[in-house]
Amino acid sequence: MNAEKFTPGTAPDPRRAPREFLQHLYRAAVDRALPLSTLGRHLPPPPKGRTVVLGAGKAGASMAQALEALWPADAPLSGLVVTRYGHIPPRPEGLAQRIEIVEAAHPVPDAAGMQAAERILALAGGLTADDLVLCLISGGGSALLVLPAEGLTLEDKQRINKALLESGANIGEMNCVRKHLSRIKGGRLAAACGPAKVVTLTISDVPGDEPAVIASGPTVPDETTCSDALAILDRYRIEIPAPVRAGLESGALETPDPSDPVFARHEVHLIATPQQSLEAAAEAARAAGIEAHILSDEIEGESREVGKVHAALARAVARRGAPFARPCVILSGGETTVTVRPRQPGQPKGRGGRAGEFCLGLAGALMAQPQVWALAADTDGIDGVEDNAGAFVTPDTLARAEGAGRKLSEHLDRNDAYGYFEAIGDLLVTGPTHTNVNDFRALLVL
Repeated sequence: MNAEKFTPGTAPDPRRAPREFLQHLYRAAVDRALPLSTLGRHLPPPPKGRTVVLGAGKAGASMAQALEALWPADAPLSGLVVTRYGHIPPRPEGLAQRIEIVEAAHPVPDAAGMQAAERILALAGGLTADDLVLCLISGGGSALLVLPAEGLTLEDKQRINKALLESGANIGEMNCVRKHLSRIKGGRLAAACGPAKVVTLTISDVPGDEPAVIASGPTVPDETTCSDALAILDRYRIEIPAPVRAGLESGALETPDPSDPVFARHEVHLIATPQQSLEAAAEAARAAGIEAHILSDEIEGESREVGKVHAALARAVARRGAPFARPCVILSGGETTVTVRPRQPGQPKGRGGRAGEFCLGLAGALMAQPQVWALAADTDGIDGVEDNAGAFVTPDTLARAEGAGRKLSEHLDRNDAYGYFEAIGDLLVTGPTHTNVNDFRALLVL
């Protein structure tokens, strides 16, 4: 799917083609978050001096291309943005490239991300008060913009990052640790840009849309402390080198806080948010004659458990017409978590991400409820590290999976949503969408 050129168009009939209708809502949500349609209204005028673009995130490349298209052709523009491997959209014909784009690994960082971060930090140096820095920040930037603190190696950061991802820690906790173990996150990039003016343009992928949490806030002040980071590491029993623990205990690894004067000339603009995308999906549903209800764009918790709660609500609507009347669509967003279960001897490794695990919990709790269809997918087009965006749940999911020799409980035990839904052809595969406003969930009750 070429997401940049997608327009929702006419919705499929939800009664005749419920899966296609749910995918239509997903695409409406994604379309609302594409940078080309949102970035222009937040751009400042060109400065007296240079304009340097620095950025990181899954939407970094599409944000850079949108900026190149919208920035005056006669105004200087240069810089460097890092995005995830495979997340550079096709360059529009005739659009001159003025911003360098490089790729690196996500969610576990690699050497390419470290090299990009070093180059970005170097570009931030030597600027003047006449210069402007446009920072393009989106979800995924935490892993893509990796520059370990003193006493840490890249291998240390990879191990800690992987442990956090598998611990069940929420995004705020993960990013608190990432900020304090970095030389570029938690406002440190902004500090390096002084005395230039910094304007951060960001796409939110976090509950609450807090800029300090998005990509670990490289250009905004940090209200968390070294003590907070240490408490999180201890809570999830994640080991760190002794010198780094000493740096956290002494406060030597503290990040710039809101009182730091370096942020006096800085601006932050949210150009796309999860709520806006859910509202776009709701509008698309209503245009097709289906009432839509947005639960929240800030739902967190264990994916499978959140799936069970959504199932209970959908069953109530299907059976009693309450709290919502049928037909309707129930929408939600946020960022759930997956706690990876220990693998038993001889047990195959599970595959899948938050959306798939939500669907496993949902399918089990729906118990083949008639007239309920669902789609859960990540708006970046990648659920975890697999090639699918998410998965569908239908009234006959359990029966078809049983016919294919798949037991839901076994797939839950090994966190293998991908294998379960792949066997019955219910994975949603879109390819990278070139934006990221996190989880999208839609339950259609007819």
